[in-house]
Formats: sequence, structure tokens, C-alpha cells
Amino acid sequence: MAKILENKALGEGFYLLAAEEKNRAQKGQFYMLRAWEHYPVLSRPISVYDADGETVRFLYKVVGQGTEIFASLRAGEEIALDGPHGNGFPKLPDKKRIALVGGGVGIAPLYLAGKSYKKENPVCTVDIYLGFSGQPVLTDEFEAAADHLSVNVGGFVTDDIDPCAYDAILACGPTIMMKVLYEKCVKTGTDAPLYVSMENRMACGIGACLVCTCKTAHGRKKVCKDGPVFLGSEVFGIE
Repeated sequence: MAKILENKALGEGFYLLAAEEKNRAQKGQFYMLRAWEHYPVLSRPISVYDADGETVRFLYKVVGQGTEIFASLRAGEEIALDGPHGNGFPKLPDKKRIALVGGGVGIAPLYLAGKSYKKENPVCTVDIYLGFSGQPVLTDEFEAAADHLSVNVGGFVTDDIDPCAYDAILACGPTIMMKVLYEKCVKTGTDAPLYVSMENRMACGIGACLVCTCKTAHGRKKVCKDGPVFLGSEVFGIE
């Protein structure tokens, strides 16, 4: 069990939860979170927003009973953290121009990704594109992690990015958003690889139950264990 340090309401149903947890979490990974004994039956997969080895932070949005319970937690209480799980965003030492694109709660893993890429390669440029249906959250933190921050409210964040301006593009958010971004990359003829973090429903988080499998160019794969990060061409270029 991990001690909760903060569980802050940000508006529009978003919360930022910080917990004490010795960890080696990497950009793009996730934890299975649980704050109940019996019901709901399943733990909830939540992306790592930030981690420093001693604490881990999670950005989540209230969308159902599990996240409603998370929102009721207070500093000093405990929460069960199982993780980190999954293959996160890749290292990109030879990429000088990187774009991170997020929509809704899919923005969550991009903060640690932005910080990590700048740390791994201080001369690279990291631009972050965030899309919100309502009030933006955490823009100050994202701005500090980016060379340039673009925020789209109520529109299509995919309209704001020129794929040809980058050496690599990474995205997380609604499937339709990532598919549109993939199609835009194909249409513009960019050589930049597109990596997408899939948000399939999960039950176990370790690849045992097969609930989260998705169709890929190489057969069905487990999002929790084989992903959640895949090449866009692997999941969207198969039709």
C-alpha cells in the first residue's frame, strides 16, 4: 500500500494524485490502482504522469465508479499500486525534433515523456500539443516540459500539427484522434515514425486475461504487456 500525498481536483473532472512509492517508472508506463477490497471487481489502469523514484503522480479523470472512489481519497490515506507495467515510449537519441500529441486524459503520459526526452537529449526540441473539450489543465507544468506548447480547446488537436516538421511523433488519446493523426502522417508523406499509446480496457495489467488485446499487423497483441505503445502503422495501417 502506498501513502497518498495529494489528490488535487483540477476541474473538468480531472484529478492529480501523488503517492509515496519507490519506483523505476518510465515514460509511457502505467500502474493498476485499487482503493477498495471487493467491489468494483477490477483495478483501474492509470498512466504515470510523473515519477522521481520516490513518488509517483497520476493524472486521471472521473468517468465511473472506480475513479469516483479515487476522487474521494484524501492525503494520508492509502492506495494499492501494482506496477509499473507495460512497454512505454521508446528512447529517441537520434531524433532532434519530437512532437507529443494528447487528447483528453490521454495527455497524462506526455508530461514525463517531455521531461525524459529533454533529459536524454538536451539538444532536442520537444513540442507538446494538447487537446481539451473543456477547460485546460496543468498547462503551466506542460509548458515547463516543452520547447513549445500548443493548446486546443473544443477543436481538433490534430489540425495543429505539421507531421513533416518532426523526426518522431508520439500520441495518446482517443483512438479516433490517433487514427486521424496516422492518416495525416501518411498523407503528408513524413518519414517521422508515429508511436501511439493505446487506451484499451484492461483487467489484469500483466497479459494473463486477454481482455485488452488489439488487432495489429502482426496478429492480436496484448496492450498491457506488448504495449501500450505501438507504432501507428502497426495498429492503423492494416485496413
